[in-house]
This record gives sequence, C-alpha cells and structure tokens, in this order.
Amino acid sequence: MSYLELSEQEVQRRDTLSKLKEMGVNPYPADLFEVTDFASELKNNFVDGKNVCLAGRMMSQRIMGKASFAELQDSTGRIQIYINRDDLCPGEDKSHYNDFFKKLLDLGDFIGIKGFLFKTQVGEISVHVEDLVLLSKSLKPLPLPKIDTDGKVYDAFTDPEIRYRQRYVDLVVNSHVKDTFIKRSKTISSMRSFFNERGYLEVETPILQPIPGGAAARPFITHHNALDIPLYLRIANELYLKRLIVGGFDGVYEFAKDFRNEGMDRTHNPEFTLMEIYVAYKDYQWMMDFTEQMIECIANDVCGTTEIKVGDQSISLKAPFKRITMRDSILEYTGFDIHGKSEEEIREAAVAMGVEVDVTMGKGKLMDEIFGAKCEKNYIQPTFIIDYPIEMSPLCKMHRSNSELTERFELMINGKEIANAYSELNDPIDQRERFEEQLKLSEKGDDEAMFIDQDFLRALEYGMPPCSGMGIGIDRLVMLLTNNTSIQEVIFFPQMRPENLSSKIKLSDLEKEILSNVQITNNIELIELRSKFEVSNKQWDISLKNLTKHQFLKISKVNDILIVESQE
Repeated sequence: MSYLELSEQEVQRRDTLSKLKEMGVNPYPADLFEVTDFASELKNNFVDGKNVCLAGRMMSQRIMGKASFAELQDSTGRIQIYINRDDLCPGEDKSHYNDFFKKLLDLGDFIGIKGFLFKTQVGEISVHVEDLVLLSKSLKPLPLPKIDTDGKVYDAFTDPEIRYRQRYVDLVVNSHVKDTFIKRSKTISSMRSFFNERGYLEVETPILQPIPGGAAARPFITHHNALDIPLYLRIANELYLKRLIVGGFDGVYEFAKDFRNEGMDRTHNPEFTLMEIYVAYKDYQWMMDFTEQMIECIANDVCGTTEIKVGDQSISLKAPFKRITMRDSILEYTGFDIHGKSEEEIREAAVAMGVEVDVTMGKGKLMDEIFGAKCEKNYIQPTFIIDYPIEMSPLCKMHRSNSELTERFELMINGKEIANAYSELNDPIDQRERFEEQLKLSEKGDDEAMFIDQDFLRALEYGMPPCSGMGIGIDRLVMLLTNNTSIQEVIFFPQMRPENLSSKIKLSDLEKEILSNVQITNNIELIELRSKFEVSNKQWDISLKNLTKHQFLKISKVNDILIVESQE
C-alpha cells in the first residue's frame, strides 16, 4: 500500500513500527503469553495485592511524567492499569518506560501485563504493572468515541454500513454489540440443552442438495464439476430430517445454515440460521405445548426473566400462549371470511384490501399475502396462528376434523413469525399429489414453488410414523431477546453489497444514513424514505442530489410512484 493512500495516523503508526524493530522489539511475537486473569473477574472478586497476568488492547493512556495510567480491555471488559517508571524499569535504563511505553505504544495495541491488584485513592480497582510486553501492533487507529466533562459522547462508531462491514471494529468499540452475540450463543446453547435433556439427537444433513426441498423459496444454484450436475444450497433441512424419522430415530434436530436467493431487508438475510426438530408419535397440539415451554425456558436462561422489552413493547414469554385459527385471524382484521372462497374471490378481496398480488399466485400464496399485510403485525404478545388452509401447506397433514385445513401453526411474537410447525404429512400418495400441485404453480411462473423430491416420496412409501416438526428462525429469536429491530445486528457478518464508490467519495453523515436505509430495504418509496429524516427540505435536496449525482442512488417512477434504489 502506498503512503499516499494512508491517513496521517496510519503513517505515524508505520513509523512507530519501524522504530520498535530498530529497538529490537518484535511487534508480532509468536511466544506464548500465559493469561491467568480477566478484567471482569478481578473487579468482581477484588483481592488486594493479588498477583495477576492479563492481556488485551490498550484503550486509553494518560501519561503523567514518571507515572501513567492506561486502560486495558480484554474479552470480559476493561480495567485500569498503573505504570510507574521506576517499578517498570528498576535499573538505570528507563527506555522501556520513556520510549517504549510513552512514545511507541498506540491505542488499540495488544499488550500483556504482569503485576498486582490495588485500589487507587478514589477507590478504582487497578493493576500495578511490573512487566509490560507488546503482543501485537495496531496499524489502524480505532474509531474511539470522545466523551466530554458532561458525559456527552461525540464521534461514536454508529454508522450501520461501516459497523456491519467492519464488525471486528464494532465489537471492540461498542461493548453492547458483544453482549448481543453472547446472548445469541446462550440462546442456541439453551435450546440445545432443552432438546438433549428430552433425549433428542442432534444431526447434520447436506447443505448441497440435488433438489431444494422443504420450503417454498428461491434457491441459490451451483454446479458440481466432477458429477456435471447442478446442485442447490439448501433452503430447508426438513426432508432429510424426515428421512431420519423413517430410518427409526424418535426425535432429531439440527441447527442449519440455510440459503434463500431472495430480497434483503431488516428481517431477511440470504444466509440465515434455522433450527428444525422432528419428533415421532407427536402432533401439532403437543408441539405447541413443547414450543411455548422451550421459549419460556430460553428466555429465563438468556434474559433471566420471561418479561422482556422490545422497543416500546412489554412482552411476556411465559407459557401458555394465545391460540387463534388463520380463518378467524383474517376475519378479525379484514372482515373477509376465506372459508369456501375460490382463488378468484380471494384475489379480488386481496386487491380490494390494497394487498399486492400477481397472476402467478395460487390460493395459498394469496391468503399468505393477506395475512402478512393485514394480520401479522397485530400479534405483539406470543400467539399461535393455527389450522392453515390446505393450499398454504404442501408438506402438512390434513386436519383430522376438516379436510380443507391442515394441522399447522405459526408462532407470532412482536408482529413477526418466530416458529412454524406441522403435524407432518406421512401419506405418500397425498404427498405426491401436493407436490404435483406445486409443480403446476411453478409452471404458472411461481419461482418459489416446491420441487418434486422423488427420493423423499420413496422414503415415505417405506412408512413414516406419525410425526410433528417445528422450525424456528434463530436470528429472529435472538433479535427478540436482545431488543434489536434489524437482523444485521444479530449476524456477525451480514451480507452486504460490494464496497466501491462509498470508499472513494466523502459523504456527509446525513448522506450515509440515507444510503444505509436504502441498502437495508433494497428499494423504498421516496415519500417513505423522506419521512424517516427530520431535516430541512434544503438539506434533504442537497443530500439526495449528491447521492444520485455520484450514482449511489437511482430514482425511478413505477406506476406514478417514485422509487429509490441503491446503485452499489
């Protein structure tokens, strides 16, 4: 990299790197540094005079002549360290303090320290450093926020696009981000323990599949050179898990990475984590009880309570949860009764409600669009939507008392689907007919219709016991438990558009925020985008003009509506 491309601070740090090497200091040593203590544990269990050994980043430095203070941040938090020149350098040579510590260490450098615990005169727990070594030199300055005497924060690292692209920096400077991902890990651990304690087996199934089955979604396609065949990244692991139920397991589950080649927004990422579990000899009523018990258990394990805050909403995750049929839900919020209606009648009703539909949609898709547009957002408290029309659920068993319905539920919390479950269809003849109906939808142009999986049908013909299955989106569940409104906040490295123009042209804070909003939603109506920003019309016009001029954004008219799209 040319020095012309570096900032002033980056140039200074490279100069410092050279000086360290000239002093004989290896800025990237390979030696083992035996860490025996951690910041949070030392602060929570203070023992005066205890000998300690820590490592982490130096996050602040206050030099005061012969003595200085700094702050060390490790994986558990921060702790103050005290460096006295004569204690660090007991001999005649004071260069380790005067040159190495004072002049050649930068904020963000990884250091290792040895010393003992004490409390300062104002009572702050600190480490009196007796030995200090450099473990790794940082060549880029961290975007550390500045806090004034009134506690007001300036220059906080909050730009969503930069945070998601540089999550490694986000984790260092925004402590709450690390807390989110710790809770994510605890969520998966709690769920796994809940299943294991009940005797269910965790398994692994193929990610590359010859047929993208188990869900109605558009797949990613790749090609296997040796076999010369197309393969698909899985959209669901359902059909393989059911094969294992056929094979004799009573209960199997998998935490799966699934992939769907569809739009990106605040609740969808093309790569996501889905847990699916299938239990033999159970039905969807049993699975509802099981699911609400699981959610209650996870909430207690992760949050310490079943009463959580999500935005301005207070939500109780304590079982039991409310239950309502799909028919009654649509009737309650639209006044339209879907029972006994033809495809054309449902299409006309959807259009009258202002729901966006197209000619490729069958009855099931139309009802799903109506529910999503008019009903889903109303279920803030946990609610099971049950007994879906048969057209909406091609893998689900017909309802035992109504042949027009299926034994299916979706769990809604805070206006979003969290879980989906069935009494699983195990009649191979019925299943084949359902697949053939999906094939007709595909021929009409529905690129999310299911494929016919002949091997899965063959497995069913060997016999599958009565079974209930449930899938739960881990990302959305973690969003709920951590009070986040964007899926990008709970995925370490969410999918982003490639970096290009934004790294070459300097944008204002307002322009960055406008661009970030458009990128998250993919495209958005101009009026809706404008409503998100409380700025003057002049500021708005200047910012939008600059973004379109430099081809960050494109504004086009669709059916007399101005749509803003990202060009990155």
